[in-house]
Amino acid sequence: MSKRTSKKKQWTRVDGRAFNQLRDVKIECGVLPNADGSAYIEMGRNKIICGVFGPREMHPKHMAKPNEAVLKCRYHMAPFSVDPRRSPAPSRRDQEITMVMRSALEPAVFLERYPRAGIDVYVEVLQADGGTRCASINAASVALVDAGIPMKDLVSACATGKIDDKVILDLGDYEDKKGQSDLPVAYMPKLDKITLLQMDGIMTTKEVEEAIKLGIEGCKQIYEIQREALKKKYGIDKTKSEETAPQEPVAEEKKEEKQDE
Repeated sequence: MSKRTSKKKQWTRVDGRAFNQLRDVKIECGVLPNADGSAYIEMGRNKIICGVFGPREMHPKHMAKPNEAVLKCRYHMAPFSVDPRRSPAPSRRDQEITMVMRSALEPAVFLERYPRAGIDVYVEVLQADGGTRCASINAASVALVDAGIPMKDLVSACATGKIDDKVILDLGDYEDKKGQSDLPVAYMPKLDKITLLQMDGIMTTKEVEEAIKLGIEGCKQIYEIQREALKKKYGIDKTKSEETAPQEPVAEEKKEEKQDE
């Protein structure tokens, strides 16, 4: 028994992270001046940029919906984003992740406010390191808010999976390729709703439940990073502190004046 417990303690991930630890995440919004909204994300060694255009007139017009806007997404990996260099032509994987992004983001957007309009979301992967679909959803969600498009909640995404029979959070490239399974989750924390749930590989029922719970916890952590990125651009914290700080001493001064009288 002692040998088994020592083996469990010795098990570590390739990059030294704990089983429930995210990679370093950095998000910045408003990085593209020509876009209505934009965001840049670094999630581990992933480097992804997203631009949002719209709402604007739908083209082609026959694709317009009379009661709501059409959310169009485009996911693309740059040829230099991976080694060896990939073809610049769109692949079946690009088309799949494009569809996944749209289905993950649509429940969060008030599409009914813009009938016959189109909202375009363009994602370009500059450097890939596993988990690009989740990182792209995170960047796209921030970019939509930056574009001023009303949303029910931010969408946060994080992948869980299994490697060496261990359920772990936020798979890197090596863990994604060599692991036993991969389970991406997209989640709206305020509404407590999952907008995307996929799985590739084999896990038991208990492992799936554990992976989903772990993924939701990871999404909640990313949600706070998304909020901080938006606050940083729009100076929400500064304005609140400036509004609330002078109110208290002013009230105290008035009380002192009344006492003197």
